[in-house]
Amino acid sequence: MTEGARDLVWPDLAEGGWRSLAFEPFRDRVEIHWLERGTGGEPSVALLRYAAGARVPRHRHAGLETIVVLDGAQSDAHGTYAKGSVVINRPGTSHEVWSDEGCVVLIQWDRPVEILGDEE
Repeated sequence: MTEGARDLVWPDLAEGGWRSLAFEPFRDRVEIHWLERGTGGEPSVALLRYAAGARVPRHRHAGLETIVVLDGAQSDAHGTYAKGSVVINRPGTSHEVWSDEGCVVLIQWDRPVEILGDEE
């Protein structure tokens, strides 16, 4: 390990350890807990907590996005992804995301997304 480098470890995150973490507002009815917040377009990793019925508007992925559903279920136009699902969204793809029942997801994105709203 180089000087100044560090490992970040959450040993019980997938088993519910996220419940003790502090979340802050992110979007309407969606909260975030940053695990590693990239700056200047660097990759980021966070937990998103969706309230029941929450939606994230249509957005385009500038880089790879990886999602692991830790609790509940998240949906997009391609399906509904229950706890334990892994979803990979490739660069250039776009979608809207929602959760009917509420959910918590671990999300990693290489670059910030571009919000498109209702436009394609």
